[in-house]
Amino acid sequence: MPSQNYTSPPADEFAISTAATDLWSVHRASSPIIGTAIHNGHAVRDELASLMALGESGRLREEDPFTEYFIRDVPNRVIFHRSRFEIDLNRARDGAVYLTPEQAWGLQVWQQQPSAELVERSLHSHDSYYAMLSQLLSGIEVEFGSFVVLDIHSYNHRRAGPDAAATTEAEAPVINIGTFSMDRERWAGVLDPFMDSMRSFQFRGQGMDVRENIAFDGRGEQTRFIHERFPLTGCAIAIEFKKVFMDEWTGEPDQETLIAFRRMIKESLPVLEQSLKARA
Repeated sequence: MPSQNYTSPPADEFAISTAATDLWSVHRASSPIIGTAIHNGHAVRDELASLMALGESGRLREEDPFTEYFIRDVPNRVIFHRSRFEIDLNRARDGAVYLTPEQAWGLQVWQQQPSAELVERSLHSHDSYYAMLSQLLSGIEVEFGSFVVLDIHSYNHRRAGPDAAATTEAEAPVINIGTFSMDRERWAGVLDPFMDSMRSFQFRGQGMDVRENIAFDGRGEQTRFIHERFPLTGCAIAIEFKKVFMDEWTGEPDQETLIAFRRMIKESLPVLEQSLKARA
C-alpha cells in the first residue's frame, strides 16, 4: 500500500475490546481459512498478577500485540485474550506456564511462585482451548474437506535495547514462515503460492521480505497439534512478523505498517482459497 494513500485511524481501532473474564473469541464463518492470534492477549487474572515480579511493560515486550488486527479480514478468527505469561497456548502443556527464567527468555516472572492449584487453573485454559480448537476445525473439515490455519505471531528484533543495533536482516526476515511440523511436500501447492502472494505485496516501494525457517522454524504447539490431529486435511502455517509495525520497547504502533500488513493478509485469502480448491 503506497504511503501517500495512508490516513490515520483512531488508535483504538487497532485493539480489541475485552472483558476481564474473557479467555478467547471465536468468529465462525463458512470458509476453510482460519486466522489465529493466540499471543495477542495481555490480561492476567488478579490472583496471578499479585505474585508477578514482571511488570506490564515487560510482559508486553514478549507478547504479540496487534496480531489480532492483522487477521480481521480472515473469515474464521480465533483470538486469545490472556497473556502468554498466564498460559502459553503455543507450548506443550507441561511447559505452558513459565515457572523458571529459562522458560521465559531469562526473565524473572514471579516474585512468589504460584501454587500447584493456581498452575492447574491456568492449565485448564490450555486444555479447554485445544478442545475448542479441535471441535472448530473438525466442523470446518467436514464442511470443506481441508483447511488452512494462519497462525499469526510476532517477534522482537531489538533485544539488546531500544538504542542498540537490531538483529541483522540476514537473520531477521520481516515475515518468517515456520514449517517444522508441516508435511512440506503435501502442502507445497498451498504454501508456495501464499508466500509468493505476500512477497509480491508492495509496501514503501518494495516487495515484502518473506523467508522460510530463518528466525524460527515453526515448532509451536498449535501447528504441531493441528498437523497431528488433521494430518491429511489441515495445513497450519506459523507466521512470525518482525516487530517493524511497532516500537517493541514502548509498545507504540506504526499505524501505516499495521494497515499494510492487514491488507497483505487480506489479499492472500483468494490465493489460499484457490489453492485449496485445486487440491480437491
